[in-house]
Amino acid sequence: MITTLESNVMAVNKDKKFCYPIVFEDSFEALEKVWKENELSARKICIVTDSNVEPIYAEEVKKELEKVCDTCLVYAFAAGEENKNLDVVQALYAFLIENHFERKDMLVALGGGVVGDLTGFAAATYLRGISFVQIPTTLLSQVDSSIGGKTGVDFSHYKNMVGAFYMPKLVYMNLNTLSTLPERQFYAGMGEVLKSALIKDGTFYGWIINNLYEIYEKDPEVIRLMVYNCCNIKRLVVEKDWGETGERALLNFGHTIGHAIEKAKGFELLHGECVALGMVAASFIAYKRQLLSFDEYYEIRDMFVPFNLPITVEGIDPQEIVNLTKSDKKMEEGKIKFILLKKIGKAYIDTTVTEEELLAGINEIYVSDEEKYD
Repeated sequence: MITTLESNVMAVNKDKKFCYPIVFEDSFEALEKVWKENELSARKICIVTDSNVEPIYAEEVKKELEKVCDTCLVYAFAAGEENKNLDVVQALYAFLIENHFERKDMLVALGGGVVGDLTGFAAATYLRGISFVQIPTTLLSQVDSSIGGKTGVDFSHYKNMVGAFYMPKLVYMNLNTLSTLPERQFYAGMGEVLKSALIKDGTFYGWIINNLYEIYEKDPEVIRLMVYNCCNIKRLVVEKDWGETGERALLNFGHTIGHAIEKAKGFELLHGECVALGMVAASFIAYKRQLLSFDEYYEIRDMFVPFNLPITVEGIDPQEIVNLTKSDKKMEEGKIKFILLKKIGKAYIDTTVTEEELLAGINEIYVSDEEKYD
């Protein structure tokens, strides 16, 4: 059932392993107030961002954070998934050491998923752990990656292979940052929005369809409600299983094949675009297993199209994609924890998906050179 926006969200699990607010604002002006309300403190703050976000928001955020600390510095690295690696983390460590950051100081991740994942991992490992705050500026990071404490970097061409579960102290969203987001980045974020609805909330999925044009127009209230509901879905899942020993794996719907495509294509496709392809392939497997009807499968597949998300891919070797799925970090005792749909809004974990089924799903989205020019 879709949740109406009445307040901010507090993420807290029953074992008190974490407790932090997820705050929805329309500017950065409430940062000082939210910071003090949640009793956050740090003598020094380092804003970690990338070369895309720094010229737009870094100074504005720094100005607000200087009200709550003695020293606020900015560290920016080159934007792009290819820079989400240990070399950049090492350079960040050096910056923190050279500027005498101590355990009670803090990092702030200002940017999209790459910035959030990398900053969180650096925070988890610098001095065996210092606090950090997420300030996500992309749709994908606001609806997914900033919440739940998954941090990490890519190793060689293996996606998110090095990381840690490490929760932020605060997730602060300025929803107006979406107004400066390139269209392709916005629509890539819709891949994770649709994923949230498909795995947990059929009513929300229907709401997305009914509000298609308002989403196109970025109607502020519609966007706010959409982001809020995605955060609420992820919160409910993570609170039950923060370390991904069970239900949290449902959030990986579309990711096993999607990550493999992302690697094989050299990160030329955005993460949300690859997840969309992975969801189409996974839905096809569910259809062939007679879990989804023909109409349900095609509704899921075709729903990506209005959001400029791909449903076919060129320039891959389907067998290579299958092979890459076997190096996925979600392998368990040699078996892939694959996420399938029983219906729209109901996902489950399956460890019986065969190589032949994976290949069939990948071939469903693959366009060969012969087909391309046919």
